[in-house]
Amino acid sequence: MNDLQAPVLLSIGFGYCARVLAARLKGDGWHIAATAREDEKAATLRADGIDAHVWPPDDLFTALPERTHLLISAPPDKTGDPVLGRYRQALLDQREKIAWVGYLSTTAVYGDRQGGWVDETSALNPASERGKRRVVAEQEWLALAEHGLPIHTFRLAGIYGPGRGPFEKIRRGTAQRIVKKEQVFGRTHVEDIASVLQASIAQPEPGTAYNVTDDLTCPPQEVIGHAADLLGLPRPPLVPFEEAEMSAMARSFYGENKRVSNDRIKQRLGIRLAYPTYREGLRAILEAEQAI
Repeated sequence: MNDLQAPVLLSIGFGYCARVLAARLKGDGWHIAATAREDEKAATLRADGIDAHVWPPDDLFTALPERTHLLISAPPDKTGDPVLGRYRQALLDQREKIAWVGYLSTTAVYGDRQGGWVDETSALNPASERGKRRVVAEQEWLALAEHGLPIHTFRLAGIYGPGRGPFEKIRRGTAQRIVKKEQVFGRTHVEDIASVLQASIAQPEPGTAYNVTDDLTCPPQEVIGHAADLLGLPRPPLVPFEEAEMSAMARSFYGENKRVSNDRIKQRLGIRLAYPTYREGLRAILEAEQAI
């Protein structure tokens, strides 16, 4: 997999966050491997210099080089965690070769706190099915830490960044400023997520969970309004939550209301957020668009 014996990142579920982290590490001389669910996607990744494997390859873990780093972002489904379901024993058999494992979870594991604060020591009490599945997956991964697998859990708030934010919806006229009394959400720029993952790789602390969120938890309509202001377009009208048109998944997010502490990533990993609020993050995205 890695003839040059460069550090290896093997990403299971090569999504938005994994791509940003991989680009950073590749620039530092890392070898990047990833899984893809389709041959066409795998071919595209290989064209980008990524060692792509069509999921699920039988020898993915038995062929590992020394000191591989694993990033797991594939979500659990109703049958459980797909990686552990297929590779639990292989991971244990190969654990001496694995330097770091990062599992991307969600702040949904905390459930609804009616606007109150949570940190990594707070009890996990998910309200949604999505959150409940993540709790089970987290616990299964953490159990492997007791057998020497260096697992780290990252509970991500709402992810945004280039190509994934409110600007396109506002431009299309489909954005809504949905209002639900006292509702707040946390969010994180994808580049800050990558910074946290890099810092953890440099300072492994197996068995540790980290909340990854910015410094400003706020009502969602505030973010949409600011994005419209940046574009110089009218702010979308305010829409009561009860009257808003949205998918069942989007509506489920409003069933949880909490503020999430990010003290641990600052104190233990030395993180200084590049985008401490959505204001800096949205402005940077727009400036990058305009520079193209």
